Amino acid sequence: MAAASLGCRPWGSLLGLLGLVSAAAAAWDLTSLHCHFGAFCECDFQPDFQGLECDLAQHLAGQHLAKALVVKALKAFVQDPAPTKPLVLSLHGWTGTGKSYVSSLLAHYLFRGGLHSPHVHHFSPVIHFPHASHLERYKKELKSWVQGNLTACSRSLFLFDEMDKLAPGLMEVLRPFLGSSWVVFGTNYRKAIFIFISNTGGEQINQVALEAWRSRRDREEIRLQELELVISQAVLDNPHHGFWRSGIMEEHLLDVLVPFLPLQRHHVRHCVLNELAQLGLEPREEVIQAVLDSTTFFPEKEQLFSSNGCKTVASRIAFFL
Repeated sequence: MAAASLGCRPWGSLLGLLGLVSAAAAAWDLTSLHCHFGAFCECDFQPDFQGLECDLAQHLAGQHLAKALVVKALKAFVQDPAPTKPLVLSLHGWTGTGKSYVSSLLAHYLFRGGLHSPHVHHFSPVIHFPHASHLERYKKELKSWVQGNLTACSRSLFLFDEMDKLAPGLMEVLRPFLGSSWVVFGTNYRKAIFIFISNTGGEQINQVALEAWRSRRDREEIRLQELELVISQAVLDNPHHGFWRSGIMEEHLLDVLVPFLPLQRHHVRHCVLNELAQLGLEPREEVIQAVLDSTTFFPEKEQLFSSNGCKTVASRIAFFL
């Protein structure tokens, strides 16, 4: 997926000017003064839903469900002055369909510092939890890290990538943080956001999308209800998934399962055009066609879905320029 574009923000417009005037007036406000000196963690939390929706509309190809579900859940959560539990999202789908891209956009449009914000915490099993034999140590460290950072700032975002590669048993330490209690371990954690990303359920999502295509249904007609149960079952049946026997699925601690549909040829074309625009290049049909021709599609008979979504678009463009 292409990088987030600042073109979705009203820089240089009348709205931008009004924003500057409002900011100047707010400088006399005590809260703004504290924010200027970095006194409050909530000062880093500056949701921009207009920018998020614009970026999703422009750059996220073929994911009507993900766009709608993520924005709706975030808006409801952020606009609630006293949420009873953290927001917990689980993103599922085939490789290259936009899961990591969406998670990076959320960090970008929720926090002033984006992924570099001290209140955004990104965990990768390969980097942070590489050895299954160290599971008990990882559990203590993870619990301490989450608790410590929520104590410092309740407006924190925790991203857990590649849940398929996470040692089963680790995630059970998060269960007390994801429920509906007001306080856990002496920490107010109700305003936190947890996002889990995995490929599990991707095959089942692909099958639903394929059956819809064979039935000549528009993919935009696919609804969450058609996918929710099969994704949940795929996770519960996968002993290599981080949620395995953690109690998180069994106790219904996930607020939204977000499915990412497989990408078709015209979606990959959209990604190529986005990437060329990010590089400041004019769209060249021979480059676009070369990327599409070098992409593998499945199933073998229909040649309908990209085997790696848009994951390799950037490297393929570089090869064909």
